[in-house]
Amino acid sequence: MRAQIEIGRDTEGQPVPIDIEELLGTRLLVQGNSGSGKSHLLRRLLEQSAELVQQVVIDPEGDFSSLADRFDHIVIDGAAHSPAEIEALARRVRQHRASVVLALEELEVEQQIRCAALFLTALFDAPREHWYPALVVVDEAQMFAPAAAGEMAEDTRRLTLSAMTNLMCRGRKRGLAGVVATQRLAKLAKNVAAEASNFLMGRTFLDIDMQRAADLLGMDRRQAERIRDLQRGQFLGLGPAISRRPVAVQVGAAQTGGKNAGQGLMPLPETGSDELEALLHVELAQEAQGNAPRIAAAKRKSATDIEQAILNRASQPPPPQRVEAEEGPIPSMAAETEPVDDAETLPADETAEVSVERIVEELAGQDGATFRSPATLFREFLTACRQRGVVSAHIDMAEFRRLFAFALSGAGRLSANARATIEHLAEGVDEDVLAPYLAIAVAAVHGRNRPDEDELARVYGSSSPGRIRRLLDHLERSNLIVVREDFGGVRTISVLGLEGVGAE
Repeated sequence: MRAQIEIGRDTEGQPVPIDIEELLGTRLLVQGNSGSGKSHLLRRLLEQSAELVQQVVIDPEGDFSSLADRFDHIVIDGAAHSPAEIEALARRVRQHRASVVLALEELEVEQQIRCAALFLTALFDAPREHWYPALVVVDEAQMFAPAAAGEMAEDTRRLTLSAMTNLMCRGRKRGLAGVVATQRLAKLAKNVAAEASNFLMGRTFLDIDMQRAADLLGMDRRQAERIRDLQRGQFLGLGPAISRRPVAVQVGAAQTGGKNAGQGLMPLPETGSDELEALLHVELAQEAQGNAPRIAAAKRKSATDIEQAILNRASQPPPPQRVEAEEGPIPSMAAETEPVDDAETLPADETAEVSVERIVEELAGQDGATFRSPATLFREFLTACRQRGVVSAHIDMAEFRRLFAFALSGAGRLSANARATIEHLAEGVDEDVLAPYLAIAVAAVHGRNRPDEDELARVYGSSSPGRIRRLLDHLERSNLIVVREDFGGVRTISVLGLEGVGAE
């Protein structure tokens, strides 16, 4: 099953799909003059794919904040936070897979650029276990990846070019799929534009932009004239996620709207010239001196408020899935999370008995669980918590790996004294070797100083005897265990600090 959305219709009225799963690996470049419908196209793309993939929107004009009114997006006001808070929020966005809009309209241009660059860099530098797939949409990309230095400070230019280049060139391996939109291709850095494999080209009139757009679409100079004749909302699309041949697209309707002014004419106010003159001059001197009353600005959310909103959103069950006709969008992606099956949802009286520990134990009991990556296991854990209504917002990847290691070892079935002793000894043990160390410790508590090597290999997630030997050498060098081997090759293991501790 392919995760496709309908971006619009072609000249014959047939739907034009975009394959979101393909787009995640091939990126998208959108170009169109002011008034060509570029922002409307991005809005349509975001709305149709909101239930399929996490979204991060860099919004310099405040056009996309309305997504939060209808979808699960969280608006982050860039002007309300310090640089350190912006970076921390970006890390939490990746960790909890929250869809967000970074609103920058309250900042000066250079501050917008620096804020966006810090946010994108923090997204890119997230830990490997948080490399979940996400669409990163950057509107007015010529601001953040300029082809020429312009008037911004040199350190700002280097910072933003590095962030945008990392997003478009190296972001794919980290799950970040760049979608950049620009008014002028000639003003966009070539190394950023060149990394996109999908294109949606709207109306443009300047020869240099028209020729670059035609070159990207594989059109000759005569065919390039079509770009000048495109109407508002019409784009030429090409790429593996759209079409193998250039296709004309009339972008479909959007459910939300921007904050820009209406495009149509409005009748002038029916006010006499004398009254208008009075309105223009009333309290003019006070306003010029800065003493006139001003309308109070809306209260901005603090970083703590936004972090709490991200945590709350991460712990909520997923929204109901859309059900549409066969040619419509696919409800969810297999790479994301599985849809909730009502038949598998626990009854209300059983839900209260389900805990985080029980869900982790069920995961640890699955065949081959230790041979799957920690990121995959963590996604399955979050999905199970949402399906069963268990709050898991306080569990991050590190805490989950620790709980998973304890569940694998069976330490939860020990006496309170033995478990407390093992927990104390395991405080300084690395996450990568915690599970086999706990298995050895639990065996020692039960009086078994010759742990089964096959069981150690299963807990460690390896089938290599050499890795088990290196594991034991590492634990011994770390002063956690003592390994003795007799002349017959029989190995016994003692755990330092567990002397005299029994299972009862």
